[in-house]
Amino acid sequence: MPRAIWTGTLSFGLVNIPVEVHTAVRDHRPHFRMLHAKDRSPINFERVCQKDGKTVAWDDLVKGYEYEKGRFVVLTKEDFAAAALEKTRRIDVLDFVESDAIDDRYFDKPYYLTARKGVEVAFALLREAMYESGRIGIAKFILRDTQHLAAVEGIDDALVLSTLRFADELVETSSLTFPSSKNLKKAELNMAKMLVENLASDWDPEKYPDDYRETLMRVIKAKMKGKEPDLVVDER
Repeated sequence: MPRAIWTGTLSFGLVNIPVEVHTAVRDHRPHFRMLHAKDRSPINFERVCQKDGKTVAWDDLVKGYEYEKGRFVVLTKEDFAAAALEKTRRIDVLDFVESDAIDDRYFDKPYYLTARKGVEVAFALLREAMYESGRIGIAKFILRDTQHLAAVEGIDDALVLSTLRFADELVETSSLTFPSSKNLKKAELNMAKMLVENLASDWDPEKYPDDYRETLMRVIKAKMKGKEPDLVVDER
């Protein structure tokens, strides 16, 4: 089994279920380093002071919050410690809400919750109870010194914990302008609906590969062999 990135308990009411958190996504896209074009040596980036142009050692760095252009307040380790929340090892479920009540824009990154040995029944009971009630848990927990809002829901046999954005992180639609639907003609709407229905399909994520990554990897592999890449032209 892959190594857990967090261990603790999933808590709600008087119930505590020991769980582990595992990553649920993979990063397959190629990563690159900056090289010197002349000899292809990797480039190291230095910490340079904007005022005197000199390199600054790690020990001489402090963290500052820019409260207005060019003006900073410096925060020390003690300041961060004073503001830090208690580092609990709990995922505290605060509420159970209807599954379709959360706007998709709130969802951020998914993780898998797995049951630790001896609590499999309690884990399965919670998952099935949420299935049958049509609800998902809303929780808070600490990961890497940062508090996260999260949703806990059953998906197939898994319990999925998805970090959520806080309310003030979403841009209000009132700050933007969108076309009104008041003056749409029925015939035009029917035509648009027909176009949508012509492309109607069941959701199958395997149907939508990362075309850019696959093409880029063909380029990379060809260059490793000193060849020109054989790229397939998408004629859609």
